[in-house]
Amino acid sequence: VQLQASGGGLVQAGDSLRLSCAVSGRTFNPRHMAWFRQAPGKEREFVATIRWDPGYTLYADSVKGRFTISRDKAKKSGYLQMNSLKPEDAAVYYCAASSTTISSTAATSSAYAYWGLGTQVTVSS
Repeated sequence: VQLQASGGGLVQAGDSLRLSCAVSGRTFNPRHMAWFRQAPGKEREFVATIRWDPGYTLYADSVKGRFTISRDKAKKSGYLQMNSLKPEDAAVYYCAASSTTISSTAATSSAYAYWGLGTQVTVSS
């Protein structure tokens, strides 16, 4: 199983970016996909998660209303639409997936067994 995150880049404050996460592995069917981020000198933090079916979502308070997580089941891919980006959103963004159903721990990194390498998001003020 491999997760490939892409779509990061350098943008100005107020701009938008769309991150993608493609899941490979024919027999792997994700139950949840999440995005986490880690800024230099800081711990990895939860951004958003989606239950693959039926698509329930959960967001960190810091991104609620600005970011939208979604998935395309046919493409086995997840997305993170980031609008109104702020300098404090700058970080390496990681996608993660779980093959088991997660309940109360969906916002914790330990709930996800599969991780991508990350994509850099830089936001200039």
